[in-house]
Amino acid sequence: MKIVLCISVFLCSLGRIQAQLCTGSLGDPTVHITFGLGNNPGPPLPSSVTNYSYVAKDCPDEGEYALVNNSFDCFRQAWHVIPADHTPNESRGYFLLANASSSPGDFYVNTVTGLCPSTTYEFAVWVMNVLKFSACNGDGLDPNLTLKIETISGILLATHNTNDIAKIQTPGWRQVGLFFTTPPGITSVVCRITNNNSGGCGNDLALDDITFSPCGPKVTSKINTNNSDYIDACIDANTSFSLSSNISAGFQNPAVQWQKSIDDGISWTDIPGASNPSYTTPPSAITGSFKYRMIIAEASNFSSPNCRIAANNVTINITGLPFVQATNYVFGCFGSDVALFASGGSTFKWTGPNGFSSNKQHPILPKVKYSDAGLYKVVVSTAGGCANSDSTNLDVYPAAHAGVSNDVTICEGKSTTLNASGGVKYRWFPSKGLSNDTIAAPIASPVDNTRYTVTVYSAYNCTDTASVMIAVIKKPVANAGADKKTRIGLPVQLNGSIKGNNISYTWSPSANMINIQSLQPSVSPSVDTRYVLEATSTLGCGSSSDEVFVKVFDKIFIPNVFSPNGDGINDTWLVEPLDLFDESVTLVYNRYGQVVYKSNGYSKPWDGTHNGKPVPAGNYYYVIDLRVNKEPRLTGWLFIVR
Repeated sequence: MKIVLCISVFLCSLGRIQAQLCTGSLGDPTVHITFGLGNNPGPPLPSSVTNYSYVAKDCPDEGEYALVNNSFDCFRQAWHVIPADHTPNESRGYFLLANASSSPGDFYVNTVTGLCPSTTYEFAVWVMNVLKFSACNGDGLDPNLTLKIETISGILLATHNTNDIAKIQTPGWRQVGLFFTTPPGITSVVCRITNNNSGGCGNDLALDDITFSPCGPKVTSKINTNNSDYIDACIDANTSFSLSSNISAGFQNPAVQWQKSIDDGISWTDIPGASNPSYTTPPSAITGSFKYRMIIAEASNFSSPNCRIAANNVTINITGLPFVQATNYVFGCFGSDVALFASGGSTFKWTGPNGFSSNKQHPILPKVKYSDAGLYKVVVSTAGGCANSDSTNLDVYPAAHAGVSNDVTICEGKSTTLNASGGVKYRWFPSKGLSNDTIAAPIASPVDNTRYTVTVYSAYNCTDTASVMIAVIKKPVANAGADKKTRIGLPVQLNGSIKGNNISYTWSPSANMINIQSLQPSVSPSVDTRYVLEATSTLGCGSSSDEVFVKVFDKIFIPNVFSPNGDGINDTWLVEPLDLFDESVTLVYNRYGQVVYKSNGYSKPWDGTHNGKPVPAGNYYYVIDLRVNKEPRLTGWLFIVR
C-alpha cells in the first residue's frame, strides 16, 4: 500500500515523496534525539534500538558501538579526532560512534511518538564519515545509508538513500534527511537507518541530533516599514511597527499565531489576539531587542505545538536616547584654529554663530575671530534614529605677541642676556646653555651657534613664538706640533695647526725659517731652538700660543754601552739623531762575526735581543751607513751589561 499525501508541489512530484531537507518553513523539533549528556563513555541504548554490541570504550570494534563525548587516536589514528558532539555548546554531549558490522543491515531502529496526523515532517540526522583519507591504504569503505519512515504496522511512508558518504580532509558533520507525511489518525512512526555497505576496513561513522520537525510551505515575515527582517528604532518615537507574512500555497485551512521573544529567541510567548498574517506591534515603551515570528499549522492541528511550523524571525531593536557629551568648555586665541568634539552616537550635526554648521564629530574652526565666540550646539544620532543634543560655549581671547632681542655674536666662553616680552610665562628651547629656560631674560652661554626659540604665554594661555640667533666665535687655539730634532744643515719641517674663527698667526723667531707664512714651515737652526706659534682672533676673542723645541745635533751620538735589563734606565741603544736618516742601514755583530741586529732606518732603537731572545752580555761591533753623500760609515764597539 502506497500512501502519498502532498502538502505542496515543492514536496511532491509525480506521486513520489521527495527525499530532501526542508526548503519551506520548519517548525521547532517535535522530537530531538541527542543521545544525552554525561561523562565519557555513555550508557547503552535499549536493545530494541540497535543490534550492534555496546562497548564502554572510545574506539568500538567491528559490529560495536559506543556513546562518547569525543574520540581520539582510534586504530592508530585511522579515524579522525572528534573533539565534541555535533552541538559542542552542549557540555559533555554524547554522539553515537559505530564500527559497521560485517553484514549490511539496519543498525538503528526507533519508534517516534507524539506526532500530528496529516502533517509533513522532516526526518533529519547529522552524520560523519570518521575514516581518514590515508586509512586502509587510501581504499577504505564509505558509509552508505538508507533512511526509512514506516507506520507501526510496517507501511513504508518514505525512504531515502544517501549514496556513499565520502571521506573528508578534516572531521565535519553533515545533515541528511527526508520528508514524510503522517496519514490521518497516525501520531507514531518507526524510523529506520540501514547501513548498506559491508564491514571491513572503513564503513565507520558517527551519528548525532536526530530530529523530527514539521515542515510546510515557505512562510516569509517582514517589517513593512523597510521590507526587512530587522529594524532599529528609538524609544522616544513611541513607534508601532506593522508586520506581515507571505504564506505560499499548501495549507488547506491554516491557522496562525504571532509570538514574541525577549531572550533572543530562546523562548517564545503567544501574543493574545495576534492570529492574522498581519500584526501591528504596540508602541515602543522600553529599550531592548525584541523578536517576533508567526507560527502556522492546519487549523485542525493548531492546538498541538508539535504540528506547527514557524516563519523567519523579525527583530525590532529599540534603543534609548544617546548620552551626548560635548567638550565642556572651549576657548580660542584670536587667529588660531579651535577644535570642537562630541561623543555618544554615529552621526553629528553642529550649528553655531555666523551660520556655522558641520557633520563631523571633531570639526575645526579655522583662524577664529571675536565674532566666532558664542554657543555651539550639536545634535547626535544613533544608528537606530535616536537623537539627543548638547552644547558648549566658545570664548575668543586676544592673541599673544612674542617679542625677543636681536641676534647677537659672542666669543666662545662668554655669555649674553636674552630678552623676551609679551607674556606672563615663558619657555625657551633648547634649554642647553641657558641659566633658566622659564624666565623672560635668561643668561645664555652656548658653546656653538644656537638658535633659541621662546614660547610666550599670555594671561589667557594664548601662545606665540619668536627666536633669536646667537653666533659663537670660536676662540683661537694654537698647536705648534711635536718637538723635532735635526743635524746642523739638515732642514726639518714644523707641524703647526690652529683652531678658531677669523684667526691670524705668526712664528717666532723667524731666523733660518723657510715659508714663514705657512703653519708648516721648514727650519734649519744651528743650535737648539724653541719656536713659538701665536694665534690671535681678528674679532677680539683673545689669543693663544704654543711652542715646539728643535734639538740640533752637530754629529751622530753613538753610546758604547747600554743595559737592557728592564729597569727602565738605559734599556736601549739610543743612537741620535739616527732616526732622521730614513735610508740608513745599521748592523751589529757579535764576536764571531754574526749579525745579531739589522735595521733600515732607526725608528726603533735596539733593545739587545736577537730573534726575540736577549743576547749575552759582552762586546759587540757596529757598522752604521747613513747612505748620505760624502758621509763616511760609522764603526765601533759597544758593550752590553746585564
